[in-house]
Amino acid sequence: MTGGDRILGIDPGSRITGYGVVDRRGSDLGFVACGTIQTVSGRPLAERLVDIYEGLVKVIDQYAPDVAAVEEVFVARNPRSALLLGQARGVAVLAAMKSGIRVYDYSTRVVKQAVAGYGQADKVQVQRMVRALLGLSAMPGNDAADALAVAICHANHSPSVTGPGAG
Repeated sequence: MTGGDRILGIDPGSRITGYGVVDRRGSDLGFVACGTIQTVSGRPLAERLVDIYEGLVKVIDQYAPDVAAVEEVFVARNPRSALLLGQARGVAVLAAMKSGIRVYDYSTRVVKQAVAGYGQADKVQVQRMVRALLGLSAMPGNDAADALAVAICHANHSPSVTGPGAG
């Protein structure tokens, strides 16, 4: 991509991993793609992790992002859920790194602050702001919207990786 960056945002999950791809040219953001990688519940975790890895590698191969931004694991009420989420996040980071892409980490609060102006924004607020910021004709699903929000957060928090002085 000439004159900008392509950013892959990832919202990791052991059942559904969201991804969102945006292009940044200066202060302008453009929507490229979004979707989810869904695993089959009931399958062993190890097999679901392979599905997430392979799905993200396909996304990376198809859209050729310059960088990846991944939402950090937050510790909720259920420690088991946090451990599963952490494993899915690790696989997402591995897929990007093995593809030669630099990975940046953002907390949920920082992502929500970047897109909704409020670190405690709910899912619907995040979806609406992602739709507005990217000029989408339809509301993206929760996981895809969260991934797009992570990409938007990175676009707002980092200098260009391919512009002047990058290197």
